[in-house]
Amino acid sequence: MPDAAEMDLSPATPAIDGSSAAAILLMLLDESEAATILKQLAPEEVRQLAKSMFDTANASEQQIGQALDRFVTRSRDVSALAIGADTRIRTVINEAVGNVRADNILAAVAPQRSAASLEMLRWMDVDAISGLLASEHPQVGALILSVLVPDVAARAIETLDEVLQADLVLRAAMLTSVPAAAIEDLEAVLASANVDGQRVAKQAIGGPSDVAKIMKKMPKQLSERTLRSLKKHDRVLAQTIEEEMFIFENLRDLDKKSLSSVLRSVDAAQLAIALKGADEEMVDMCLATMSQRAAETIRDEMAEMTMVKRADVDDAQKSVMQIVRQMAAAGEIMIAGGGDDYV
Repeated sequence: MPDAAEMDLSPATPAIDGSSAAAILLMLLDESEAATILKQLAPEEVRQLAKSMFDTANASEQQIGQALDRFVTRSRDVSALAIGADTRIRTVINEAVGNVRADNILAAVAPQRSAASLEMLRWMDVDAISGLLASEHPQVGALILSVLVPDVAARAIETLDEVLQADLVLRAAMLTSVPAAAIEDLEAVLASANVDGQRVAKQAIGGPSDVAKIMKKMPKQLSERTLRSLKKHDRVLAQTIEEEMFIFENLRDLDKKSLSSVLRSVDAAQLAIALKGADEEMVDMCLATMSQRAAETIRDEMAEMTMVKRADVDDAQKSVMQIVRQMAAAGEIMIAGGGDDYV
């Protein structure tokens, strides 16, 4: 039987993951050295590392040791030839054949990198990108679109005119290689955008949507009193908050009888437009409260529509919700809130 002193009864520490190890190493470096490294990374990598740095701020000595061991192990796999290889190769070729010939040779054989200007796009605010797409030549816009992360690109073109949307998507789909002149145009555009301070991403804080979420959690009497008070100061803002307190998606929270009562009061053409912006589950749920004939009429109207502007869908959905609020105020239906019911 082994001696008790020889037995390690402490629980094993889980192996540290790569992101946490990288974060610990960065925090061990001088601030300027860490910043130099972060400048070489993509925005998503910086965000992930920043999160990991907060998560590992209280790392134990054992975790720090794991991070260092991981770094040393991985470093052994890096060839000494790879360090500074690009600079050394270019220097050798330049000295051997001259700058002009070297440029021609290296343009053909050197690994291609994304232009620094294209990387700048990944740091820009979505609204700023959308503004660029709307104001610049469509070919420049297509280049911008093709470089963006898909979800950012989708949000950036969402508010554009549908003709421009189609043009940008078509041009982006047809891109194969990018002429140097197009890159130069893009660099000039982004330089101008940077001067205007548009590169800085903004964090949305507050606003009607956030206030509406807060008020939905209030007791019914308090939220009503607050809205009445707000209407005395800014009726438009109060209406916006009221609209945000119960949006089209919240129709799912109504019972079938209440939903049926609401939809019977909505013009069929208007309802068809409103449902055009909803998912299939929402469409089926709404049409299930109607007669078969009425449901078929709505489906036929939706099928006949081609492209519908987002603004038209939003207006139609707001009109439906106006009817919901009127019926709720009259006591005809009940709207479920976060805590107490909001009517």
